[in-house]
Order: sequence, then structure tokens, then C-alpha cells
Amino acid sequence: TFLPRLLCALLHSGLASRLKSPILPIQSEREPLTSKGMSGCSFGGRFYSLEDTWHPDLGEPFGVMHCVKCYCETQRGRKGKVLGKVSCKNVKRDCPEPSCDAPVLLPGQCCKTCPKGDVDRKQVEAMFDGFEYFQEKEKEDDLHKTYNDRSYLSSEDISPGESRTDFVAVLTGVTDSWLPSSSGVARARFSLTRTSLTFSITYQRIGRPSRVVFLDSDGNTAFEYKTPKGDSDMICGVWKNLPQSHVRQLQAEQLRVTMTTATGRREVIEGKIIKHRALFAETFSSTLTSEEEHSGMGGIAMLTLSDTENNLHFVLILQGLIQHRERDSPLVPIQVRLQYRQHVLREIHANVTAYDTDFAEVLTDLNSRELFWLSRGQLVITVETEVQDPRHISGFITGRKSCDTIQSVMSSGDALTPGKTGGVGSAFFHLHDNGTLDYQLVGASSEVMGLTIELKPRRRSKRSVLYDLTPEFDRPSGRAAGSWSRVEARHIHMLLQNELFINVATAHSQEGELRGQIKGLLYSGLEAPRHEIPVPLAGQFVAPPVLTSAGGHAWVSVDERCHLHYEIVVAGLSKADDLTVNAHLHGLAEIGELDERSTNHKRLLTGFYGSQAQGVLKDISVELLRHLDRGTAFIQVSTKVNTRGEIRGRVHVPNNCEFRTKGEVELAEFDDLFVRDPEELKKDPHTCFFETQHHAHGSLWTPNYNHCFTCSCQKRTVICDPVICPVLTCSRTIQPDDKCCPMCVERKNPKEMKTPERLDEHPEGCYFEGDQKMHAPGSTWHPFVPPFGYIKCALCTCKGATGEVHCEKVMCPGLTCSRPVRRSPSDCCKECPEEDNPPLEHADMMQADGTSHCKFGKNFYQNSDNWHPRVPLMGEMKCITCWCDHGVTKCQKKQCPVLTCSNITRREGMCCPECQEEEEELMKVPEKKNSWRH
Repeated sequence: TFLPRLLCALLHSGLASRLKSPILPIQSEREPLTSKGMSGCSFGGRFYSLEDTWHPDLGEPFGVMHCVKCYCETQRGRKGKVLGKVSCKNVKRDCPEPSCDAPVLLPGQCCKTCPKGDVDRKQVEAMFDGFEYFQEKEKEDDLHKTYNDRSYLSSEDISPGESRTDFVAVLTGVTDSWLPSSSGVARARFSLTRTSLTFSITYQRIGRPSRVVFLDSDGNTAFEYKTPKGDSDMICGVWKNLPQSHVRQLQAEQLRVTMTTATGRREVIEGKIIKHRALFAETFSSTLTSEEEHSGMGGIAMLTLSDTENNLHFVLILQGLIQHRERDSPLVPIQVRLQYRQHVLREIHANVTAYDTDFAEVLTDLNSRELFWLSRGQLVITVETEVQDPRHISGFITGRKSCDTIQSVMSSGDALTPGKTGGVGSAFFHLHDNGTLDYQLVGASSEVMGLTIELKPRRRSKRSVLYDLTPEFDRPSGRAAGSWSRVEARHIHMLLQNELFINVATAHSQEGELRGQIKGLLYSGLEAPRHEIPVPLAGQFVAPPVLTSAGGHAWVSVDERCHLHYEIVVAGLSKADDLTVNAHLHGLAEIGELDERSTNHKRLLTGFYGSQAQGVLKDISVELLRHLDRGTAFIQVSTKVNTRGEIRGRVHVPNNCEFRTKGEVELAEFDDLFVRDPEELKKDPHTCFFETQHHAHGSLWTPNYNHCFTCSCQKRTVICDPVICPVLTCSRTIQPDDKCCPMCVERKNPKEMKTPERLDEHPEGCYFEGDQKMHAPGSTWHPFVPPFGYIKCALCTCKGATGEVHCEKVMCPGLTCSRPVRRSPSDCCKECPEEDNPPLEHADMMQADGTSHCKFGKNFYQNSDNWHPRVPLMGEMKCITCWCDHGVTKCQKKQCPVLTCSNITRREGMCCPECQEEEEELMKVPEKKNSWRH
């Protein structure tokens, strides 16, 4: 059953991308490539870590197979390399026998369970409405959530209720080595979401680290991150696709992290990654260092203000402060001081243990001067041991630092009086160590009358304005930029706790037409330019304009490989609108010329749920890149309510991709995807060794023994195919010395046809991804699609004037005989034989001149045939009917009637839930929903 999907994916990635007939958009890679050398399992287009378990999702209309459980088991390959192998089994036979007489099968479950009393009818309906197996596919463009959502990190809004765990580490110099220790100290904060670990690291008293290395419980390297060059004291990164074993070690606090410098004297600092509940409330922080050289000690302070009183809570995590000779003492006295310059403001005496140096305390009732110095980053926290040879560390207290982006989307749906105006506002902020808050804002609404930063009002009529941005707002441009230098400590605390809002008052609504919460956006690791003003997305930019409550913004960039990086944030959608959100990129110039349903210049970015989506789009047409460079491209977000666009924004991304040859772009992608170092290639188990050279999996090359062959490496297997020359219909042909196939030559003056080399004098040509070769203008060839080789049923032509490749299906001539035959298995068209031959095999159905048959799994079906598909481990799916529609297999679930009874159950072998016998008379079956939809 996975074969049709596999063939579809191959067409998307190769041949189909060049056809001129309408095709499906090639979806972006919304899940990052696995790390080189990482062990795991690939299943259904997704990567799973070792020991992961999952229920396979076959997409619409099959949905999630809850009675099938797959497992990525660990296996040892050759040379002891750890590999992953997928094994699936039907777990229905393991279901326990229910103890009640009338067990029920709940949505999303495989085993029947006993009902827990009377279940409210609305709750039951809500559960069935949310279960993908019983949902009807309302629109053709809707995306199935669990299957199509492949967005990097998370396509959902990371809310407090979603699984996200924060960790912290203090990195100091190693003291148990014969080498001199380092005085450097780093503070690392980690956020685990699903299987990605983002990290923000600040460091002091050490040069720029060249790499960050994560060590597992055995001290082996689990992941290495090479830090980009720069002069910043912040390192931002993502560890993608953590294996399940490492996730467990992370949760058990068994992972360590080290940083190493490359310039000057080599220094190493390291620390243990731990959980800490203070991370949730932390709004101020401090990194504590020593002035001693090679001290090997340091610490961090995590601080926060009370919600109602001016009390400063803090937790200290100290490392290396207690010397070895002091470890024999059960308690070590320390002194903690809060200072402004050389003045001691507060002083605390306490005892810590040698092996548990964490310390927590509260400084009560900070006065106005102390709060002012706190907001300006001028307070110092000092920790000193009170022993014979005292040691001390200290650091300035500033607002919490991280790689996250402080941003806000203002929409009419989030206004104090919600509305649907189609307007939007977009802003992002940067908090400096001295308490200054830089801001940039752009709006798209009616005439702006006021722009304010506010608290959440206790009553709608009583707003609490903190700062008025109106004087900095430039009405002609619709932008505001400036700095708020008088931010109070309390307001910094509220800013970093996502408790502030932006309110936009307009002539249409003086109370506020647009409003948005200021909150942090988790670092994603993409190359989207978060330091720039994002593209505002509004309903008024849609054609025709849409009066919507939603708004959004997007960061978009094009990297050196001509890949598009994007991050989208949406706000103000109602729950009904928010069920399915699709984002598209398309060129403005094509909007008026193409039908809205056309996909020639409209590309699907991703489907996402909630309010966020990120990803990378790699396969972009030259037309779209040209529109991005000229500023005539748009990002558009559509929903179920507005399928042709809910909000839209104009995108201008200067790039030179239009002027780069396709070969340069593809070579850059090749360099990025495949390891070129021969020593590294030898370690890859999928590498092929051919003609004394190692070739990476998926690579193509021309062999030395015959340049008219094309070879490809497919997981240690070399496949070489001879070049198949197309049949030429011209009257004059030539055979260039460096070409494998003859070429047509137009009739010209004999003086113009001196030698075949004239064909190569044309500077233009076409680069084809299939065989990764340049083709001369006007030349034709059969496309090469690994691992299947040359496809004789398609013919490609190089349009010399534009450099475009045009591929089309070979049209076979009509035959008058009753039993045509194919003389060679590689031939595309049949011929009439001199005498009748035996009946044709099933393989003939798939050729270009065959009738419109369908292949599903291992079976072939005639046009208009229908059947129930069979799924491995599950058997026949009687609730799904498939049919053959002129060569295209279509499948549909049975639609179930609406039930109004209170006691709903689903019997064994039945597709739809039904009322219990005593209430069958209450069941309503609308006549229009009692049929199959085609």
C-alpha cells in the first residue's frame, strides 16, 4: 500500500517537476535532515530514533493505524555499527478481555474498554469529531494534521500546556586535570520540544568557543555543534532529532556539555545539564566569575520578582567555589552580597554543603533606588566563602538573555472589543543589558491614532498604559522605531513573562482596533532574519480583501543554496478558523493570469495547527526566485473558512539566484547533502565503492569505462544504465564526438556546417536534475530517474532560448492490430506483430499506450473497478472503498450518520458508531449523508 505513495514522491522530486501540465506542488522539507552518522529508522517519510515506538499514519483516508505498533529496534551491522530496523505488529490480539457485558471502542484506541457510567452525548460527539478516522474530508486542499504536519521543531503554538522542558548548565574550567584550568564561565539554557533541543549559551572570561559538544552518560560524544564565527557573547543552536535514549539521559540529568576554544591557548569548560524549577519564573540572571587566572570556578544566579511585592527571589548554582580541603567539612559558610558599585546594599550569611552548593534566598522590600539599579543592570551579586583562604565570584544582574525573539502580532480578533477588520500590526523587540528596550513596529490598518504598550486590563474600561509609542509612529510609512530607556524592573519582569501587550487605536476604534500580546518566540535554528522587521500578513492584502479577525507576520530569507527559510506567526484566529491552516508562496504576477486553483506558480509551504510554522523550501522555480528578488511575491495563509486566502503579505527578498546557473545551485546542494571527504565516506555504511573510488548514497556519475553510461549509488549497490537515445524524426543528423546520441541538424548553408563543434559554441544550455548533466540547446533525451534508470516513456527537450527543460509523455501511434506486442521490455510503445502473440502480462498495463489501469499494492485494476484496500497487519479495510478513475486510484471512507442518542457504541466489524438498541428510534440519518462521496 506504500508503493503508490513512493511513486508519487519520486515523481514530485524528479520527472514531474518539469512537466508543463498541472502538477501537485512539491512540498518543502518540514522535518530537518538527520545528522550525519545518526542511527535510527525511516518510515513513511519520517525519521525515528532508536527505541522509538509509534502508530503508523497512512494519511487520508486511512488515518492512524491504532492497532498497529511499530518499533525502531537496535541492530548491530557490519563492523559493529549501530543500525535501526523497523518492526511492526498487530497489537489487537494483546487487548485484555473487558470485564463488562457491553464494552465500547473509544476513538483513538485499539482495545475495547468498559464504559465509565453514562457519558454525556456532547462529549462523545466531541471525541468523535476530533478523531481523524471519523472526520470527513471537507475540502480538497485541507491537510490531514498528523500526516502532513512535518514542520521543523513544531508547527503548533508552544503553549504552557504543551510538552516543553527547560534545562540549565553551568560550565566552568576542569580542575581535575594536569593542564591549567580555565577562568571561563558559561551559562547554557536548553528547551526540549518533541525531539529537538534548542540552546542559548552566554559566556565570559573565555575566547569564542569553536564547538559545543554534548557527552552521554558514558562520556562519548552524542552531538557536536560547530559555532559560527562572530564577536557576540551568545551562541544559539539546535540539536535535532535526539535519539530516545539520549532524551531519557537528558531527563535523568546524565548528559554533560563542553565548550572548547580554538584560538590562542586551548581552553575547555564543561558542566552538567540539569532541570531546575526556577527556570520557569526566571526573568533576571547573572553569570558569576572570578578575577583569578585559571580559577576553574564560577556560578549563575536565577532571579525573579514577586508578582505583587518588590521581593527579589534568587537561586545560586555554584561550581568549583569549594576547594578540595574544605570538602571534609559538613558545612561551608558563605556570604552573599548585593552591591551597587562598591556599596553593599544587602548581605546574607548562610551555610552550604560541599556537594550541594545550590542556595536560595529572598531579598524583601527592595526600595525604589534598588529597583532602578536592577532595571539598569548595575546591581552586582557576590558570593564569598568565609574560610581561612576566602574565594569569591561575582557578576552583574541583567534581564534574562536567550536566543528567543521577543515579538508581537496585533490583530482585530485580540482587541479588547474583538472585530474583523482585516488589519494587522507587527513588532519585535530587543532588551539590552542596561534595560533599554529597542522596538520596531509596522502596521496595516486604518488611520492610527494611538500606539501604546499596556498591561492586561482588569476591566475593559480601565486600561493601564505603560509607554506611549505614538510620537515615534510615522504615519506615511506606517512604521515606528525607537528605544524605551525608562523601563522599570517590574516591567522587564512582566515583559519576559509575556504579560505586556501592544494596543493600536485608530480612527475606526479609538479604544483599540488591534491588540497583541508581546511574547517570546522560541529559537528555531533557521536562517530567517529575525533581526529585521517581519512581513505583515493581513486580510486587506488578499485579493479581494478579506475582513478577518486574524493577522500575522513572517520572516523570510533565501540562503546561498537558493533555499527559502520561513517562519510564520498567526494571531486572532477563532477556534473554527484555526482547525486547518495552510501557507502558500506564490508570485504576484501570476495571480491575475492563472486560475486560483493552478499550482504552476503557487507552492505549498506547510500545513500547521495553532499559531506557528517554520520550515525550509528547497525546490523553488526560477520564476518564484525572480519574484522574490523583485518584491512581487506574497506569503499567503489560508484556512477552512477562507480557502483562497485569509491573510497575505508582500515579500521582498533580494537574491542573485536568477543569475546563477542551475548547475551551481545543484552543486551547492550536493556539497551540502553528501559527505565529500573520502575518509568520511568510508565510514558511511551506505557508501558505494566503484572504480577505486567511494561514492555517497544517492550520487550519480559517469563511469570511466564508458561515458555513455550513468551510474548511481543506492545503499552500497551500484546501478549503471546505458544511455538510451531517443528516436529522431529529422532528415539530417550528426554524431558529436563527446556525445552519446546523434543530434538533429537544421538544413543550412553548407558553409555554416563545417564541423559538429558548432553545436557547442552556443553559450546556453539546460541542466537536468535527473542525470545531473548539461544538455545542449535543442537536444532531446530520455530522463534518468534513479534508481529506475532511463525512462523511455518520457522525452525531455532543452529550450535553448530560456534554458528550461520540457518533459512530456511519449505519444504512441495508433495501431490497427488486435494483439500489439512490445519487442523489448525497455520499449515504451507496442508494435503490430507479424503474427499473434500470447496474452499480455500485467506489466503492459503500466506502459504509455496501455489503457487507464490502476496499480494498488501488488494488484492491478481496470478502470471503474472498486475494492476494499488491504493494509499489512490489519487486513481488509472494509470501511474504506477505493476505485480506479482513469489510471488514478482514489479512496474514500464511509461517511457516518449523525447520532442524537446518549449511549453510543461501535460494534465489531462495523464502520460507524451507533445507538444502543433501546434508543435506535432516536437515530437520525440524513438522506444526503447515507451515500458514498466520489
